[in-house]
Amino acid sequence: MKPHPLPKTVAPLPDELLSGWLSRLAAANYCDDAELLAHIKIDTAHGTALDFCVDAATAERIANAARVDPDVVRSLTFPSMTPREASLTAQMPFQHCVQCSREGLSLRHWRRAWAFDCQVCGTRLVQTLGKPREEQISGKLIFRARRGAGMLECAARSRGPKQLRRAMRAVTFAMSLKTFRGDPSFAVQNPRSEVRLFCLAAIAAARSHPLAKAAIVSKSIDDYARVALLRAFEKEPRLLAAIDHIAQRRAKSAGPMTASSHN
Repeated sequence: MKPHPLPKTVAPLPDELLSGWLSRLAAANYCDDAELLAHIKIDTAHGTALDFCVDAATAERIANAARVDPDVVRSLTFPSMTPREASLTAQMPFQHCVQCSREGLSLRHWRRAWAFDCQVCGTRLVQTLGKPREEQISGKLIFRARRGAGMLECAARSRGPKQLRRAMRAVTFAMSLKTFRGDPSFAVQNPRSEVRLFCLAAIAAARSHPLAKAAIVSKSIDDYARVALLRAFEKEPRLLAAIDHIAQRRAKSAGPMTASSHN
C-alpha cells in the first residue's frame, strides 16, 4: 500500500543529502523525522542510514510521498566511492556550517574529512559535538589546517596511493604527539576540533622538511608517542634512521650552545 502524498513538498538543493532533505520535508509538513519515516513506512530510526544506500522500493516510497521522481531521491545519496574516499567520508555528521544549519541544510561535502569551509557560504565548518573553544585555537593553526585539508582532498582523489599514504603518515605522527589512539582516517574526522585541526595541519607541515620536523620532537615524546612514531615509519626503516640521525646531530649541536648560555 502506497503512503499518501504529503501535503507539502520541498525541492532538493545542490549537494544536499537525503537525510537533510527528509528533515526539511518533515519540517514543511509540521512533523519530526521519525514521524515522516513512519508515514513513508521506512523501517529505520534515523534518515542518515539512507545517505549511503537507498534501495529501489524505498526510493519509490519516498518519491511518491514527496511527489518527485525516484531518480531525484537516489541522487541525494553518496555516489560509489573508492575505498580511499570511503574511509575519509563520515558515516554520521561530525561537522556542520553554523549559518547553513540554521536553514535546515545538511550537505554532502560536510561529511568529507577534507571539508574545511562551507561551499555554500564560505563559513568555516565546526564540529557537531562538543563546545566550541575558538579562543584557544590560533589563527596559524587554522591556516595550516586549511592547507592540509586541501592536500588531503588531492591525495584522496589521486589515482595512486602514494599521496594519501604520505598524508596519513603525517597524521599518524601528529596523533603520537597528541597521544591520540585510533585510526588516522578517524583522527581527521574527529569531533574534537583540536585533534582534527592538529592532524590536518600536520599534513601541510610534512610537505616541507618532514625529517627535520620529526627529529625536533622525537627526543621529547613519551613511550606511547615513540611507538606511534615507529609505527608511522615501520615500512621505511631508512627514513626512520634518517630521523634519528638528525635528532642526534641536533642534540650534539645544542649541547655547547646550552652550556654557553648558562655562563
